[in-house]
Amino acid sequence: MKKILFIINPVSGVGKQKLVEKSIKKYLDITKFTYEIKYTKEAKHAIDISTEAAGKFDIVTAVGGDGTVNEVSKGLINTNSVLAIIPTGSGNGLARYLNIPLKIDNAIKLINLSNIKKIDTAEINDEKFVNVAGIGFDAHVSHIFANYGKRGPLPYVKIATEEFPKYRAQKYKITIDGKTFYRKAFLISFANSSQFGNNAYISPDAKIDDGLIDVCIFKNFPIVESPRLAMMLFEKRLDKSKFMEIIKCKEITIKHDNPIIAHIDGEPVSFGNEINVKIKPKSLNVVVSEKEFNTDPFIVKKIKEILD
Repeated sequence: MKKILFIINPVSGVGKQKLVEKSIKKYLDITKFTYEIKYTKEAKHAIDISTEAAGKFDIVTAVGGDGTVNEVSKGLINTNSVLAIIPTGSGNGLARYLNIPLKIDNAIKLINLSNIKKIDTAEINDEKFVNVAGIGFDAHVSHIFANYGKRGPLPYVKIATEEFPKYRAQKYKITIDGKTFYRKAFLISFANSSQFGNNAYISPDAKIDDGLIDVCIFKNFPIVESPRLAMMLFEKRLDKSKFMEIIKCKEITIKHDNPIIAHIDGEPVSFGNEINVKIKPKSLNVVVSEKEFNTDPFIVKKIKEILD
C-alpha cells in the first residue's frame, strides 16, 4: 500500500477544490493507496507541508492552481516522493502541459495508474519553479492581479488590457551560458514547459525534460500587432514572430538599472538589480499522462480511456 497526501488550497482558482474530498472517496483506488488530506491556511503553507511530507509519503498531491503546484513541488525536489496534480486553478499551466485531466474525477483516476516521469525544475535567485517564470509585462500584471481580489482568466485579461498601453519595454543586460548581450524587451520568460496556462504557449517547443530552459525574449512591438500576436500565442506559433527571440540554455543572468519584479509560476516576487536562472535536470518525480512517456500497453490504453 502506497501513501498519498492531498494538499488542498481552499481558496485556489474557481472553487472546484471543494469537490475533491468526495471524489477522492469515490475514485481513489483504496486497494493501492492509503491517504491523508491537509488544507493550507496561508501563502507558502504548502511548502512547509510538502517538505515535511517528503520521504514519508509516496505521492504528494497538489490540489489547486499553478501557485499551489509550485509550493508543493518545492518540498519534493530532489526527493523520492512523487508530485501529483489535481488542477483546480484558473490557468493550470503545468497540468495542461502534462496533459493531466482538468476534471477532478479523471485526475484522480490518473493517480491510480501512477505513471511517473522525472522532469526538470529551475531556480531564479534560489527560488524554485517548475513551469514558467518571467520578468517584464507579465510580471507587472501578476503583481497587480495578486491584489485584485478576483481570480480567474477574465480579471487577468482585464488587468492586462488596461495596463498594456501604459507599459514600456525595459533595457536589460543578459548573459546566457557565458555570452553577454543587451536587449530592450517587453517581457522575458524562462520556460521550463511550453505554456503559461489556459493554453497560452510562450515557447511551443519547450521540453520539460531536456535539461534546458527556454529564454523567451519578447521585443517591443507596435500596438496594431497585438491582436495577431495574441492569436499566435494561443495557436502555438508565437515562436515564429519576428518580435520573439528564443534561446535554449542552462543558465541566465540578467541585470537591470532598477529592482526587478518577476513572477514564478504566476506568483509575484521581487528581486534586486540582478537575477540568475539555472536549470535543475530531472530533479522532480511527477505523475503524468502523456502516452509517449510510458510504453506499457496497459498503461497507454488506460490513459487513453481517461483522456477520451
